[in-house]
Order: sequence, then structure tokens, then C-alpha cells
Amino acid sequence: MLNLILFGPPGSGKGTQALRLVKRYQLCHISSGDLLREERANNTSLGQEAQKYMDAGQLVPDAVVIGMISNKIDQQWNSIKGVIFDGFPRTVAQAIALDDMLAQKNTQINQVIALEVSLEELTQRIVERGKVSGRSDDTAETVVKRYEEYQNKTLPVAQHYEHQNKLVAIKGEGSIDDITAALSAVVDRIGQ
Repeated sequence: MLNLILFGPPGSGKGTQALRLVKRYQLCHISSGDLLREERANNTSLGQEAQKYMDAGQLVPDAVVIGMISNKIDQQWNSIKGVIFDGFPRTVAQAIALDDMLAQKNTQINQVIALEVSLEELTQRIVERGKVSGRSDDTAETVVKRYEEYQNKTLPVAQHYEHQNKLVAIKGEGSIDDITAALSAVVDRIGQ
């Protein structure tokens, strides 16, 4: 199986690029936020458990999130060629739990691709997105906070995979098609 993690700060284009890679390589797209919403909407046991934590104002424990991811992969195992993780894992503890869960399925993360985008570009993208999305958090002020949060919590995850020689960084600026081409070039080299 081809298993990828797509990293990048908020506004780097992870979601857009993940969807393009899903189509090209027949991957299952896993975004932890989307997965949480799906499990809650379907009223699954894991969705109900997650809801209890959310109702109490707490973060959903990693074990619950990993359980949801495992179930999603199991449901699609025979119809996919791999998985692309978008915005997950966000902590080293989650990365270790993900690695362990995949090892139990006799697979692993093949490549972690980090989209590198300047803070100036991120700010411009997010402010423009905010004009269309109506999201109250798509402002220049929140960009810096979200970028710092990414730097502090998510970059150690990249280092975790760098120690496994699985991290590659690409420039996440330019046209959407150019970025897709750069990502595809990295994915095409896997296993060669």
C-alpha cells in the first residue's frame, strides 16, 4: 500500500492537493476533522465516544481518533491502493500511534511530504479564503497564531519521520498544477 502524510501549515493547500492525489493514485483521503464529523453523523460507537469528550470541552483522545482511522482503512482496504493523511498526525504521540496501528496491518507510512509556504503567502491565501468561506477564523490575525501552533506542535512530527528517512519538503507556492506536479514527482519515485 502507498501511505502518505501531507504536512503543511494552515492555508498551505493540503486539502486541495490531497484531493488531487486521491484521484491520481486511488487513495483513501483521511482528514481527522472530517472523520470525526462523519463518525458523529453516523452515530457510531466511536463517534458517540468522541462526542462525550467534545461536549465536555475536551480534546478527543488519540486512541479514539486512531480507532476511527483504523476502521476507515479497514472499510476501504480492498478498494484502495493506499491512504493519504491530511493534517494528521499533529503530535509525535499521534505519529507513534499511527505507525503502530499501520504496523498491525502490515503496512507503514511510505513518505511524508511537507508543503513549505511563507507566512506572507499563507496570510494572503487565508485572508482571500475568508472572503469566500465566511469563516471567522480566516483573518490575518489568526494566521500568525495558527502558524505558531503548527511550528510548535506539528514540526516535531516531521522530525519524527525525518529520523526514519521518510520526510521530503517541496515548495508549496506557485500554481496549483505546478504544486501537484511536484507532489506527483515525489510519489512516483516511491518504490523505485
